[in-house]
Amino acid sequence: MTLADPVTLAIPAFVLLVLAEMVVARIKDRSRYEPRDTLTSLALGTGSTVAGVLSGGMVFALATWVWQFRLFEIDYAWYWFAIAFVLDDFAYYLFHRSAHRIRWFWASHVIHHSSQHYNLSTALRQTWTGFFSLAFLFRLPLFLIGFPPAMVFFVAGLNLIYQFWIHTEVIGRMPRWFEAVMNTPSHHRVHHATNPRYLDRNYAGVFIVWDRLLGTFEPERDDDKPRYGIVKNLGSFNILWAATHEWVGIAKDVWHAPDWRARLNYMVRPPGWSHDGSRDTSETIKARWEAARQERGEMWKKPISSSSDADRAGAPSRAA
Repeated sequence: MTLADPVTLAIPAFVLLVLAEMVVARIKDRSRYEPRDTLTSLALGTGSTVAGVLSGGMVFALATWVWQFRLFEIDYAWYWFAIAFVLDDFAYYLFHRSAHRIRWFWASHVIHHSSQHYNLSTALRQTWTGFFSLAFLFRLPLFLIGFPPAMVFFVAGLNLIYQFWIHTEVIGRMPRWFEAVMNTPSHHRVHHATNPRYLDRNYAGVFIVWDRLLGTFEPERDDDKPRYGIVKNLGSFNILWAATHEWVGIAKDVWHAPDWRARLNYMVRPPGWSHDGSRDTSETIKARWEAARQERGEMWKKPISSSSDADRAGAPSRAA
């Protein structure tokens, strides 16, 4: 069965919605869009489309080869599409979590987080090297179960389309019942933020329930406004550097590593890991922030008024 590519069909809507958000930003808050940043996102999205066309045939061929070993025969009934959509979203959650915890996958995914702005054009800032990083491996179990490759890639396209609209600050919070189940702009702003509280949280594609069930959920707080980008921002709008800088960093670290264990760890440990502990990972950043927060809390508990025991002891006695 041949199914249309829903992402290709959605491109005109993407463009119109980006233009509409630009108009809203121009009226309400011009800082939400920066021309060079937006052009970089659009160029990176174009490059990702080209890379997808070049590698798509190989990925589909591999999926078809794996599918021949399927455990069950699954047809194209509507309910199988629904089940495939849910399972594919869970596969996406696992991939996305790995893409933040394993540097090899992060090298492809970091491109999506490299903008310091959060708007609909950021959604188009996609990887050029997904095939090289083997991100497609996370969907292979679906083919082994028996879901036809055409069906899986179709629902994956729907997943990607859903994620487009959540890249915005124009929408605040959705109704409570929706926020409880679905990924929303509020939840995804947390994911894109570099605030220590928000690091490595909210990996969901469509259903936020995966994060709630697996301990990676963090709500957006009004007293901790998200700051976007990556821990060490690029400081450049160079498209090639944005697409490849982490791969370059891996290559340099592997080359200068003291032994083979360190070389492997520079590829498979979390971003920021170093053999001598000289760099920050998300864990060290969060731990330092938590320690500072607790210290501030202890300071608030210390008596500072003259009603404290120490002050009363040192005060002159009143005349009878």
